[in-house]
Amino acid sequence: MCDYLLGKGATVVGLDNFLTGRRRNIAHLAGNSAFTFVEQDVASPVDVGPVDYVLHMASPASPKDYLEYPIETLDVGSNGTRQMLEVTQRYGAKYLITSTSECYGDPLEHPQVETYWGNVNPVGPRSCYDESKRFAEALTMAYHRSRGVKTSIARIFNTYGPRMKLNDGRVVPAFMDQALRGEPITIFGDGSQTRSFCYVSDLIEGLVRLLLSDEVYPTNIGNPNEMTISQFADAIVALTGSKGGVVYHPLPEDDPKQRQPDIAKARRLLGWEPVVGLDQGLQSTVEYFRSL
Repeated sequence: MCDYLLGKGATVVGLDNFLTGRRRNIAHLAGNSAFTFVEQDVASPVDVGPVDYVLHMASPASPKDYLEYPIETLDVGSNGTRQMLEVTQRYGAKYLITSTSECYGDPLEHPQVETYWGNVNPVGPRSCYDESKRFAEALTMAYHRSRGVKTSIARIFNTYGPRMKLNDGRVVPAFMDQALRGEPITIFGDGSQTRSFCYVSDLIEGLVRLLLSDEVYPTNIGNPNEMTISQFADAIVALTGSKGGVVYHPLPEDDPKQRQPDIAKARRLLGWEPVVGLDQGLQSTVEYFRSL
């Protein structure tokens, strides 16, 4: 996102405490006079001076990370969201929060449309992430309704691309890490559960269009091309030439069985839909991982 905005001529201030991020992901921006970085937890009071836009994208995002940092995950969705909304209100800026398809939980409606309220376990092991994002959406709407803050909410579906961590725990880096090491690819469950994978450049384009829009209510940003986890494992094997095979483990508690965005709203309001095919996106991603 920083790269995209800087490329459009914007002046950007980035905030991160590197709880799950990596400093090397912004190393190439050192010396760029249009970019300022502040190492800070956004759940603490923030004031970087007048701004036109605030993008609240902070949160652990993989089950591995938010299960390791459940309190911090809840904190960034509550206190972090509050701090970012306060900055937005202070300077009369426009605000966008990156929420998640996890708001739909293990969905009983398929594909998932924004008006679906979801099937979420509020006390399950994944609830620290689900409820953090659900509360963040509620707080965002409260600031919009009661204080007139200009806000937008993006519900992101599975996204992948360069700069992910190999030990991230999510399916794309996990499968690629195992395949590149010649180890068996680990599938949780029987592999019939589905996901829809969106390349990062498509995601960023959708988020920026939503940021610049007047849409207040949640908007799905993701790729509607659904595939099973087994099919995805086959794609990784074909790409990497892995000979490690596949092993199966029990499905984690509350892991969604299906995930596919209905993006009719994004198409209609933003003129947006993904353009990067899975083969192209995976090739760029595996080349990045091979370079590490």
